[in-house]
Amino acid sequence: MSHPFTLNRIHHAAYRCKDAGETVAWYSQVLGMRYTNAFAEDHVPSTGAYDPYMHVFLDCGGGNVIAFFELPNQPEMSRDPNTPEWVQHIAFEVADLDALLAAKAHIEAQGIDVLGPTFHGIFRSIYFFDPNGHRLELACNIGTAEQYAELERVAPLMLEEWSQTKKAPKHAQWLHIDPGSLAE
Repeated sequence: MSHPFTLNRIHHAAYRCKDAGETVAWYSQVLGMRYTNAFAEDHVPSTGAYDPYMHVFLDCGGGNVIAFFELPNQPEMSRDPNTPEWVQHIAFEVADLDALLAAKAHIEAQGIDVLGPTFHGIFRSIYFFDPNGHRLELACNIGTAEQYAELERVAPLMLEEWSQTKKAPKHAQWLHIDPGSLAE
């Protein structure tokens, strides 16, 4: 199937925040992101609705941008009560395991609880929350070219089986066995 256009990358991903200033300071201090720009309007450009907002943008590296909206006239923000908090998260990549461990130490030194590193077969990651309640993940890739190729090969099979059974397919069960946890 051909498409009439090609996507280049994610321009930005936007989330809500409780306080734009606090959010910019936190992402700058804790994750080293660079605050690049902000939009502030009384009316939403796409709808024309009156809804004053501050929209802040942070450079995550590699041409990636995360943005946040502070919406003072809207009801207090909350999570989807029907979705477990571990599901919705924002994952950022770091270079390697040493960087992941350094990040964990830095984040914990800020007084933030960190879970992990957790083994995911082709990457390891840590998890923590920002001041808005968004779950964040830092991950470092550890997979081989052969492992990524195998995952791509079995992906359609797994999706088909899942669609029919709603039970976890076992095609990539090896992802869940941490070689560091195997007893000799």
